[in-house]
Amino acid sequence: MIRSIRGIVLHIGEGELTLEVGGIGLRIAITGSVHAAGPEVGKPFFLHTYLSVREDELSLYGFQSAEERGLFEVLLGVSGIGPKLAISVLSNLSPDVLRSAVANNQPEILTRVPGIGKKTGEKIIFHLKDILSAPAVDIRVPSDVDTEVLGVLTGLGYSLVESQTAVQSIPEDAKDDLEERVRLALQYFSSP
Repeated sequence: MIRSIRGIVLHIGEGELTLEVGGIGLRIAITGSVHAAGPEVGKPFFLHTYLSVREDELSLYGFQSAEERGLFEVLLGVSGIGPKLAISVLSNLSPDVLRSAVANNQPEILTRVPGIGKKTGEKIIFHLKDILSAPAVDIRVPSDVDTEVLGVLTGLGYSLVESQTAVQSIPEDAKDDLEERVRLALQYFSSP
């Protein structure tokens, strides 16, 4: 729902920061890579985000890159892994280390993360092996503009799957202009 956010840093704490966006202070749990990026109080800062909705709580999680957010979402798909444990994994292991641990079947690397024992590490590797082993060239992470294009296309009545296929048909060298990208996506539907 909230895929990215830009605002002024109000506070930086251990594993979290507060961004002011439109006069509202949003507490966002962050990974170690965000902390390492050096956000400064009083300065603008951009984050890729994930909104976790529970019946009694809304929580925002912030990431340095869309890849990091994607790995977070993949981790959430593992039974028994919630947002707090997933953010802990990404704070303790870089995306490359996580991918390597999964590819090389090394649950002992995952046990370095507080809260993950041998069995949980093995479960993560079992569930992520096929997902993270897929060739990276086949994965195209949509930009924020492409997310808006998806919204426009679904608003026009196309299904989400049709819209995603149309967005993936947009040439990679196309401008990041919303109108231009919508026009190119619509060409997908008019071609035979």
